[in-house]
Amino acid sequence: MFDEDAYRLGFGTYSLTDEDGIDALVTAIESGYRHLDTARLYGNEEEVGEAIDRADVDRDELFVATKIAHFEEPEKTPEYVRNGVEESLSRLGIETIDLLYHHWPRGQDDIETVLPVFNDLVDAGQVERVGVSNYTPADLELADDLLEPSPYAVQAEMHPFLPQNELRAAVRDRDAYFVAYSPIAQGEVFDTPEISAVADKHDVNEAVVSLAWLLSKDGVVPIPRSQTPEHIRSNREALEVELDEADIERIDGIDRRLRCEDPDWMEWE
Repeated sequence: MFDEDAYRLGFGTYSLTDEDGIDALVTAIESGYRHLDTARLYGNEEEVGEAIDRADVDRDELFVATKIAHFEEPEKTPEYVRNGVEESLSRLGIETIDLLYHHWPRGQDDIETVLPVFNDLVDAGQVERVGVSNYTPADLELADDLLEPSPYAVQAEMHPFLPQNELRAAVRDRDAYFVAYSPIAQGEVFDTPEISAVADKHDVNEAVVSLAWLLSKDGVVPIPRSQTPEHIRSNREALEVELDEADIERIDGIDRRLRCEDPDWMEWE
């Protein structure tokens, strides 16, 4: 699915709520985005569902991903996961979730409780594919024993300041996609000379360069988020920008390291 251009650049929906959020989502869909990424914890599955209903695009053309069992949510039980997925389906107004992620696990027990339920949800036809979010390579090894088949996608933060070489290698070994959130490092790419130089060369902005750099990596699917129609549309220019080897090496060579999402309790290995 993500090998097709329409799905290779997804649209993140974090904090897109109310009418302004729906408007942004409709703009994204009608601008060509077909891969929508939300989560139970975002509190906007209803807005995503409303945008799907309003946009002049058939549901069958859209790939809808959501997430459940975030570390901030209540105690995880199989019943909680099953009920939560039914609620997500209702809020989204769809019959099947195209991709369901386990969202920010907190420990092995969490993973061992949630993932077997995902298998049941696939068997029941409520979920088409399963993924994991913010897993370490060790977590992926545990997932290998619990999921059948293995995760379709692994979602984690990735941008020029966090290239995720070890985790990407683990994801490639499993023939899965790496879905990159915070792909422009929450705006930090705009203040980086190496990225600005490549942007000037291609006559685009730094966000587009960062997205094009991610798209140049095998199996990486960035999911930028914006509420501004101009930025929503301009981000799609990344699909047309062809970085050459020198551009990629210049960005690969950035020695700054930054992790935008880093809970105190998380051990990234």
